[in-house]
Amino acid sequence: MIKLKNKYFNFNIKNSIIGLFTGFVNGIFGSGGGTLLVPILNNIVKIEEHKSHATALAIIVFLTSASSVIYISKGTYDISLTLKVAIGSIVGGILGAKLLSKVTGKFLRITFGAIMIIAAIRMVF
Repeated sequence: MIKLKNKYFNFNIKNSIIGLFTGFVNGIFGSGGGTLLVPILNNIVKIEEHKSHATALAIIVFLTSASSVIYISKGTYDISLTLKVAIGSIVGGILGAKLLSKVTGKFLRITFGAIMIIAAIRMVF
């Protein structure tokens, strides 16, 4: 039997509250993983920029899986569109993950911030 190190499973109320909040927002709006987690991991948990982006992506797997089970069980999704977009998402995810290690933290912050501002403006108008 393989034993995992305890450091990965230590309970932390702050991290649990962060998870609860981001999961709730993701469940309602279908977004929130990267939008909320990257700044939270950078500013509250004090994780370095590259690691916060990579960690947020890993957390999103759990966020989206949990929400997707509910959406699928209620029939609130388009399977054809899902499959079509998933193909491009896989390729884009691989390319983005490879690029992450080649850019600076400052570039990540500025680019991510600009994308969030553009997304916010588009959602309001």
